[in-house]
Amino acid sequence: MQSVKKIRQFLLTAIIGAVILLPSAGQIIPERQWPGYRGYLASGVLDNANLPSTFDLKEMVNIRWKAEIPGMGISSPAIWGDKLFITSAISEADKAGFKPGLYGDVTSVNDTSVHTWKVYCINKNTGKVIWERTSFTGIPKMKRHPKSTHANTTVAVDGKYAVAFFGSEGLYCYDFNGKLQWEKNFGELKSVFFTMKNAEWEFASSPVIYDGKVIIQCDVLDNSFLAAYDVRNGKELWKALRDEYPGWCTPNIYKNAGRTCIAVNGYKHRGGYDFETGKEVWRMSGGGDIQIPTPVIGKDLIYFNSAHGKVSPVIAVKTNASGDITLAEGETSNEYIQWYIPRGGSYIHTMLLYRDRLYNMNWNGTISCLNPFTGKEIYNAKLGKAKSFIASPVASDGRIYIVDEEGTVYIIQDGDTFNQLEEIPLGEICMTAPAITDGMIIFRTQHQLVAVGKK
Repeated sequence: MQSVKKIRQFLLTAIIGAVILLPSAGQIIPERQWPGYRGYLASGVLDNANLPSTFDLKEMVNIRWKAEIPGMGISSPAIWGDKLFITSAISEADKAGFKPGLYGDVTSVNDTSVHTWKVYCINKNTGKVIWERTSFTGIPKMKRHPKSTHANTTVAVDGKYAVAFFGSEGLYCYDFNGKLQWEKNFGELKSVFFTMKNAEWEFASSPVIYDGKVIIQCDVLDNSFLAAYDVRNGKELWKALRDEYPGWCTPNIYKNAGRTCIAVNGYKHRGGYDFETGKEVWRMSGGGDIQIPTPVIGKDLIYFNSAHGKVSPVIAVKTNASGDITLAEGETSNEYIQWYIPRGGSYIHTMLLYRDRLYNMNWNGTISCLNPFTGKEIYNAKLGKAKSFIASPVASDGRIYIVDEEGTVYIIQDGDTFNQLEEIPLGEICMTAPAITDGMIIFRTQHQLVAVGKK
């Protein structure tokens, strides 16, 4: 009898503990939000989202809403609760649009018209604008690439604040009601091709909000830096100078032995920084010399890829890395590098670590699936007949979503063999990674947002 009472008491305690740990009704769980570029910690993943298996834009099958967004932007949607945030740069004279396709033209778009930089807060359930704010009006300090815009970076949100970064046009923090909290002007951030200074491509590194701090990575032609600011008031907490070529990567957050760190991609200085102090934790050099993809975190590893120049590596760095971990010539691993593949990295795309597979897209539509622990290739396949892909892939409930520049959505099955499930046209050019929220996946095309979900 005594043992039965003990068992009952144990079960009652366990149930009470479980109830305490469960989120209350209406409580926002950060891991289920899409708080910046590629979602929570840039993972590109939100499972249990209950998305429809297919949709049709022409017949409006499983289309919740469509909303026109004026101007041009390739920033992704950021979502927190029922609010979606997006940016755009509007000009009556900038009509060049995007130039899709595979080409080597590095020439900037020749436009010196006045632009208006906007932040929109939209009801994610209806597509209706809740508020819009003009952050800056003027002639852009930098020109843009034909595949770029003057509003490339994704808003970072944390439930209280929304931070938009427009490069040379400034960093802006709004509360969720649209009231400007603070702003910063860094002057001209020269986002250019390092061997051709007049090839201006515009800024594209998105801000990150984590644990009350805004983190920005500014790898530019002169005076590159990584910095942290108090999200409440914009106070600079630390600033770490970097010797680096211009790059377009967004930083990411990782943890090791209770310590929070920042991972940054790079060519001269790929590495990790202490989140609280900005002190360098580790570094390595080498790789593609135009660094664009964001590091991906998981399996106690940090995954990097890059391309352009002699090599295009994919690299798995251990989260306990310390000091200079640069590989010696001919090495493919060392104490802190789990594995290294010298060729196969993507020029543009952030990789997707999903379940026990690492997916890597390339400009020409090839997708490689790797073992994340060893780097061994599981399969390599080609998507569609499109000429080029820019948007990074995302995943939910065993399905991976990839969009080509012409606006075709490819849905493939997660697994050890390539299995394409759907090929669905959006009807417009698409350069932007979609965002996933409970019940919906939202695509940004050249002129509109499209919310796909079961009606």
